[in-house]
Amino acid sequence: MSKASWLSQYITRHVLFALIIGSCGGILFILFLIEFDQYTGTEAFCTSCHSMSFAAEDYRQSAHFNSVSGVRASCGDCHVSEGIFAATLDHVMGVSDLWKQIFGPDYDDPVITALHLPEAAFAAREWFLRKDSATCRRCHEQEAIHGSRLHTNAIHVEDAKNKSCIECHYNLVHRKVPDQKTFKRDAWNRMIEEEFGLEAGAAERLMGGE
Repeated sequence: MSKASWLSQYITRHVLFALIIGSCGGILFILFLIEFDQYTGTEAFCTSCHSMSFAAEDYRQSAHFNSVSGVRASCGDCHVSEGIFAATLDHVMGVSDLWKQIFGPDYDDPVITALHLPEAAFAAREWFLRKDSATCRRCHEQEAIHGSRLHTNAIHVEDAKNKSCIECHYNLVHRKVPDQKTFKRDAWNRMIEEEFGLEAGAAERLMGGE
């Protein structure tokens, strides 16, 4: 049996048609994922939830939004992994945040959001650490960081050689939250009460009544 006859026996017109349809469907699906990942990583999409607009306020005052070079890092640039499938997985995992937004505490209340901010910050820092600050390295070449302070390059090349960016650099974009090792919940609650003019103990009642 010739090779052509063998192929014609197994690759029938219906099989060929299915392969063409499947290939076109796969290409369209990949294109959809690319567009989906790009759109869902934009500031416009992320701040469509009112609670995220609080985080955006600090972001718009940061150097990542107002850089001297004109380069502007958007939400997805920092919080979404590189690559179609890794980025899609991050968005799928982000559904848990949407679930909390819908069925959890009233995060549209700035007081509730502020009270829960430390846990969100710690989770984000842990994510950056697991990823070895990969999204930071998209824009920042560690060996090329010189800065305006003396020995900045030596610090990054030598002292921080085996460190991840997030170990030293946090509180750069969003509201400042202490390191998890030194964080004190009681002190944070008192600060939020004073900031929003609440009576003493209101923070615990608000968090306890969720």
